[in-house]
Amino acid sequence: MDVCRSPKMMNSQLSAQRRAVRSLPGDIGQQKTSTYIVPCFLFVELVIMAGTVLLAYYFEYTDTFPVHIQGFFCFDKAYSKPYPGPEDNSKAPPVLVYSLVTAIPTVTILIGEVTSFFVKTEGAQEKTIVTADCCYFNPLLRRIVRFLGVYSFGLFTTTIFANAGQVVTGNQTPHFLTACRPNYTALGCQSPLQYIAERRACTGNPYLVASARKSFPSKDAALSFYSAIYTVMYVTLVFRTKGTRLTKPTLCLVLLSLAVLVGVVRVTEHRNHWNDVLAGFVTGGAIAAFLVSCVINNFQQTQRAMAMATSPPPQRPEPPIGLPLLSLPRVESPLEKLQGYRILRSHDHQPIPSPAPPDVLLPSRRCLTSAV
Repeated sequence: MDVCRSPKMMNSQLSAQRRAVRSLPGDIGQQKTSTYIVPCFLFVELVIMAGTVLLAYYFEYTDTFPVHIQGFFCFDKAYSKPYPGPEDNSKAPPVLVYSLVTAIPTVTILIGEVTSFFVKTEGAQEKTIVTADCCYFNPLLRRIVRFLGVYSFGLFTTTIFANAGQVVTGNQTPHFLTACRPNYTALGCQSPLQYIAERRACTGNPYLVASARKSFPSKDAALSFYSAIYTVMYVTLVFRTKGTRLTKPTLCLVLLSLAVLVGVVRVTEHRNHWNDVLAGFVTGGAIAAFLVSCVINNFQQTQRAMAMATSPPPQRPEPPIGLPLLSLPRVESPLEKLQGYRILRSHDHQPIPSPAPPDVLLPSRRCLTSAV
């Protein structure tokens, strides 16, 4: 064992150790090793997403789920509004509604995540390593995929809920009798209180009649309100920059106003009743609130990353330079004592007395002679 080492050699070794410690990444505590994200994403989440899309497609474009046929009263004024024309002639056509519902949240999330990624410090960012040394997911990409993926899932889920409600209830639109064109003479309608429950009562276009039986809840109102609530919650919970006291409320009110405007247009054009629009608002808002609060935890990072971001970094003690196994007591000289004493007395504005000579024990002459 080499005990007698030169000071230069020990100093060089200590400096090399310091450089090695400083070269280690500072975010090791924030990295999270997970071996189930990729299998769960491939075999569970993608399967659920595909099933949701297929179910929405069967509800919307096929006759797999037949609409419940509900009867009506003769000459019912609540369902005798004029036919407003096809959906494409509306002031809020489905193409425009679906485009805004898709584009506004996507653009908002992209801008918000990219901005927060470049503004946040490196220690406040979340990092995830999947299957140890296999893959590395950038926190920006991971958050964008998570938020947009959950939003897409909620969009199709809202479509399924709205279509399922329309198929199960079969409530008629305000222009149902105009599209149905019932033959009141053949049906024997003599009084407005007479109820018609025959399946072949309508003589109009079967496609228009089937569409006129899908009123509760309003699908356009549900989708627009779902998109607005999701985006509003994202803006409110993620954008915490100073100076946005009026920007965030203004943006949120604009989004909510657009969603409400879609419902108002549906009512004024006699395409839905006001209770249909209200039910659509409740459906879309409930789904958005559930996904944001329970599924993606209010757009927040993991608790471990947030704790590491808020807590100060631990201070590493610097190793002493020199011999680590040798510790010598500090000896204070009389001159240092005298200098400190003079400084204290000068601050107190008191005269400095001359220091007494130190007590030195000297052996007497008698002791010396006796010792000899």
